[in-house]
Amino acid sequence: MTRPLEGLSVVEGSAFVAAPSGGMTLAQLGADVIRFDRIGGGLDHRRWPLTADGISLYWNGLNRGKRSVAADLSDPEVRELLSELVARAGNFLTNFPTRGWLAYDRLRERRDDLVMVAVTGSPDGTSAVDYTINCAVGYPAITGHADDRRPVNHSLPAWDLICGQTAALGILAADRHRSRTGEGQLVGLALADVAMAAVAWRGELADVEVNGSERESMGNDLYGAFGRDFVTADDRRVMVVAITPHQWEGLQTATGAVGAVEELAVELGLDFADEGARFVARGRLGEIFAPWFAERTLAGVAEELDAHGACWGPYRTFRQMLDEDPRCSTGNPMFAEVDQPGVGVHLVPGSPLAFGGPEATERGAVAAPRLGEHTEAVLSVELGLGPAEIGALVDRGAVALPN
Repeated sequence: MTRPLEGLSVVEGSAFVAAPSGGMTLAQLGADVIRFDRIGGGLDHRRWPLTADGISLYWNGLNRGKRSVAADLSDPEVRELLSELVARAGNFLTNFPTRGWLAYDRLRERRDDLVMVAVTGSPDGTSAVDYTINCAVGYPAITGHADDRRPVNHSLPAWDLICGQTAALGILAADRHRSRTGEGQLVGLALADVAMAAVAWRGELADVEVNGSERESMGNDLYGAFGRDFVTADDRRVMVVAITPHQWEGLQTATGAVGAVEELAVELGLDFADEGARFVARGRLGEIFAPWFAERTLAGVAEELDAHGACWGPYRTFRQMLDEDPRCSTGNPMFAEVDQPGVGVHLVPGSPLAFGGPEATERGAVAAPRLGEHTEAVLSVELGLGPAEIGALVDRGAVALPN
């Protein structure tokens, strides 16, 4: 396996999605990531979905490839030990409040070139989560159908996930800066900034500021080009997108609609070579294509669209994705069947990055640690404590070993 980050050490103090997903990204690429939690687990250790035995599939899913330390984070000796662990690693990723023993200046006393990425909700340090950020950045107002004006929060915590990848990038960028200059630094990263930057990247802010526009919700229609959902004869839905000339030609040819589309273009005085014109006429174009989909099963639709190079995808539930999509199986080198302690064997992804090409088979698809699984090893190997010292910590409940 290509492990481009082998030799990079990171300590992670985190909860929920953003920071843990960033740490896991680094771990899957070969970094040694040690996550510390309070004894019994932190705020996210029992988050849904759970197995019948109460094990969090959520926590396992975000912590694969890491080492786990469980300790009493209020204990002064534990704080000293963890501070020393951070110093020896040289990189610290956290979304815990950066005050007291976790303040950058305090941690830096042990290592002047310390790199620390601190994730917050808002730039001023106030609390926020994906759902309270998402509702404030415009997207729920344009998600949903035009005949239902209620805002709809997207169920995917996109800002958390993008924030996690940005946090991982922040560690790597600051580590590279240190390798060139010898300087460590504190890197701030606000979830709100991630979301607002993304809104600006896509032009939505400029559209309001420059054009005075206010985007409306339009169901599953693709803004600015032709794209929409259709219902098949067996009551499945597919999403079809025609942005490029090749995609547009493929859709028309597959559905036998070339003549009807040409007639509509003449009637409306539009040039459908322009994707914007296709968006303007999306309602009428949809009326041309819809009967073709309604007369065919999903399998028939798939065969014809694929044969003509159209761009499309079926709507699926999570269950249907697992059952139907070959990309969600061990046929995809990103996935492997992993035996997760306490859960059993199930499909686990490694890194989407395929070093060596798309057929690279070793991508860090491994189990998540049991809470506290590596407490003893970290205390012994990384911090140099002897058996008697570790035993004393365990006996007084300052650290915990796995059951």
